[in-house]
Amino acid sequence: MHTKQSFQTLRDELEAVKRNLTERRCEVKSYNTVQQTSPQPPVVKENDSCPKCEYGWEQHGRQCYYFSISSSTWSESRDECRQKGGDLVQIDSREEQTFLELKVREKMNFEWDKFWIGLTDSEKEGTWLWVDGSPLNESLTFWIHGEPDNWTWYNPDGEDCVRMGEKAGAPDLKCWFDLSCKYTQRRICEKPAETGHFTLQCV
Repeated sequence: MHTKQSFQTLRDELEAVKRNLTERRCEVKSYNTVQQTSPQPPVVKENDSCPKCEYGWEQHGRQCYYFSISSSTWSESRDECRQKGGDLVQIDSREEQTFLELKVREKMNFEWDKFWIGLTDSEKEGTWLWVDGSPLNESLTFWIHGEPDNWTWYNPDGEDCVRMGEKAGAPDLKCWFDLSCKYTQRRICEKPAETGHFTLQCV
C-alpha cells in the first residue's frame, strides 16, 4: 500500500512538472512572437555580460552591422558611420563575407541598390586599402568578374571606392564592384558588440 501511494505521488509530481514545462514553453513562444512583431526595442537588463548590439544594428559574432536605408557618397557614408560610433565595414574573413552577402541580398530593393564598404584605392590607383589603413589581402577578395575596372566613362577620376551586392546572388560570394566615390549608395557600418548597457537583452 505504501509503495502504491509513493508511486501515485511521484506520478502526480511528474504531471505537475510536465504542466509547468508546457506553460513555460508557451510563455517563451508568446514572448518571442511579441518580440518579432513589436517595433519597440526589448527591455534592457542591467549589467548583462552578453555582448550585444544597440537597436537598429544586426549582430554577427562579436560585431554589429548597420545597413542604411538612405544613400550617400562614400565619404559622407563614412562620416555617418563614424557618427554612429563605427566605420564603413571591413571584411576580414570568408565567413563575414557570407553573412554580409546574404544580408545585403535580403535588403536590396533592385539590382543597383548596392552598399558601400570600407575599401578604397583613392590614395594610389590599384593599391586597395581598408578604412583602418590596412592593405587588402589579395587572397581574400570578392570582386565580381571583370572588376575592378576603374571605368572613366562617367567620371574622369575613375572608380576608387567599393560597393557590394548582387540581388540574384553571387557565385562564390563575388559581389564587389569599384565605383566613383561621388556616386550615392547605401552603406554598411560596423562596430564591435559591447556589454552591459545596450537595448537588447540576452535570452
